[in-house]
Amino acid sequence: MKRVDILFENDEVLVLNKPAGLAVQGGAGIAVSLDRLLEKTYHPRPLLVHRLDQDTSGVILTAKNRDAAARFSRLFAEEKPRPGGSVLGGAGTGGMLVKQYRALCAGTPPEDSGLIEYSLGIRGMEKTARTAYKRLGGNGEFSLLELELGTGRTHQIRRHLAKIGNPVLGDDKYGDFGLNKRLRRTMGLRRLLLHACRLVIPAGPDGSGALDISAPLPEYFTPFLELFKNPV
Repeated sequence: MKRVDILFENDEVLVLNKPAGLAVQGGAGIAVSLDRLLEKTYHPRPLLVHRLDQDTSGVILTAKNRDAAARFSRLFAEEKPRPGGSVLGGAGTGGMLVKQYRALCAGTPPEDSGLIEYSLGIRGMEKTARTAYKRLGGNGEFSLLELELGTGRTHQIRRHLAKIGNPVLGDDKYGDFGLNKRLRRTMGLRRLLLHACRLVIPAGPDGSGALDISAPLPEYFTPFLELFKNPV
């Protein structure tokens, strides 16, 4: 757990800043996972209630008891109303949950802000998927986006940005492989440039109040941001 910073903790939740490269759960070929580290460090072990891709860094919430785990699991599973209000303006949960990300992507999206609505195939079924985005900066070749999920489909942000022609830099599954190869040589690109930057959750079991938890961008974003005329 030495590489995993604690962002917030109370009697119900433990919120962590997961580094890129650390799997959330174990499996074939995975020697170290966040779940296993939690088991070794905490008694009883905090329970996972959502996931981040192994290569995605940032805010991840775990629950300290089964009641909290059930409540937050339901919140994460719910489809949100059309996202975008909290990306484009202020955020208030109203008993809901807000997940925000930042990504460095190739090129410039067609609009400075918008809503991507493309269904995604999940285990042989087409599922609705909605991702709101806002462009925060760029230099023509790359853009920094703030994104908010309205649904939580597998690899949703990565697949949606690839769908509109602006794949996440460093994405070895849906990305621009030629561009990634060039950036490895010229910019030292070694990571997926996608980060779960912010999580807003209800503060109490009755849905009242809000906890607003953020994680700073990892340092490996910096060389790209410094290319922008107005660094973010």
